[in-house]
Amino acid sequence: MSEPSDVLAAEPPPPPVPPRPTEPPGAGTLPPAGRSVSARAALAGTVVSLLLIAAIVLGSRLLSDFDSALLPYAVATVFLAFGVAYRYTVWASAPGARRLFRKGFGSFFSAANFRRAPTAVPRMIATYLGFQKFLGARSRSRWSAHQLIFWGCLLAAAITFPLTWGWFTFTSSTGSGPGYEMRIWGFKVIGFNSLNVLGWLMFHGLDIAAVLVIPGASYFLWRRMKDRGAITGQRFAYDLLPLICLIVISVTGLLLTFSSIFLHGGGYEFLALLHMVSVVFTLIYIPFGKFFHIVQRPAAVGMQLFKYTAHRDEQVFACKRCGEPVDTAPYVENLRGTMQDLKLDFNAFVEYCPRCKRMLRGNAYLAHVKRGFK
Repeated sequence: MSEPSDVLAAEPPPPPVPPRPTEPPGAGTLPPAGRSVSARAALAGTVVSLLLIAAIVLGSRLLSDFDSALLPYAVATVFLAFGVAYRYTVWASAPGARRLFRKGFGSFFSAANFRRAPTAVPRMIATYLGFQKFLGARSRSRWSAHQLIFWGCLLAAAITFPLTWGWFTFTSSTGSGPGYEMRIWGFKVIGFNSLNVLGWLMFHGLDIAAVLVIPGASYFLWRRMKDRGAITGQRFAYDLLPLICLIVISVTGLLLTFSSIFLHGGGYEFLALLHMVSVVFTLIYIPFGKFFHIVQRPAAVGMQLFKYTAHRDEQVFACKRCGEPVDTAPYVENLRGTMQDLKLDFNAFVEYCPRCKRMLRGNAYLAHVKRGFK
C-alpha cells in the first residue's frame, strides 16, 4: 500500500478528452437491425391494407353493394389491418416470439403429430381459444366474464365486418319487407321473414352481442375498481380504456335499437354518430393496446401442441434440485435457447422448478447482498 505522501505526489490523471460534437440523443436514426424490422413491418402493413382494400372492392362487386354510410367503419378496418400487420411483424421478430412461431408451426404442421394425436389440434382450438379453460383454473367468475366478452365480440365482428365491407347485403323485393334475402358477394344464401324468430335473430344479432359484452366488461371494470391486486398494477389507457370502449359501443348500439323501436327515431342521428366514433376509435386502438392479445393468442396454440406432444412422449424435465417435474424437456430446451438469443447469461436457471428458483434467489441474497450490511 502506498503512503499518503506518495499518493499526493503522484501525477494527476490526464484530463478527459472532450467528446466530439455529435447529434443529441435520440436525434439519429434507428440502428440497422431496428430499421430493418420497422421497414419489414411497414411493408407488411401496407401489403395487408392494400389486400383488404382489393377484397372490399371485389367482394362488394366493384362497390355496387358497398354502403357509403359505412365508409368510416371501412376506413377504420383498413387502419386496423395496417396496425395489426405492423405490430405483429415487430412482435414476431423478437427472439422469443420467433422461436414460438418456429416450434409452434413445426408442431402444427407435423405429420408425425397428426398421426399420433389426430384430434389434438381441433381440441386445443376449442379448449384453448374457444372456451379458454386455462382461465377457469384461475377463477370461475373471471372465466365466465371473459367468455361473455369473447363470444359477444366474436359475434359482433362476424356481423359488422362483412356488412361494412359490402360482402353481406339484405334486400327485399317489396322495399319494406317483411320478406328479405341475405346475399354474400351477390349470391343468394337464404331468404327469411323478418317477423319470425329467424328474422328477429338476423336483424338483432348485434343487440345480442351487446347484451353479452356489457355484463362481462362491467365485471372486469368493477374488479379493477375494487380488487387491490388489480388496482396496484393497472394503467388507464391499457387496462381501463378497452373495457370502457366495449361498454360504450354496446350501450350506444342498444340505444340505437331502442330509439328506432320506441322513440320513432328520436335522437337516432346523435346516437349513430356517437356509436360510430366509439367503434372507429376502438378499431384503431386494437393494435396498440390490450386488445392486441386477441391477435397474439392463436399463435400460442402451436406451442401448446408442442408441449402436449412432448408430454405424450413422456419427455418431462425434472428439477435439478428437488427432482419435481418442471415442464417438458423440449420446452425447457427451447426456453434455454431463447435466453441465449437474448444474451442472458443465466439460462441454467430454467432447469429449476419455481419453488427452487425462489430458494436459490433467497440464498443468493443472503450470501451476497445482506452480507454487505454486517
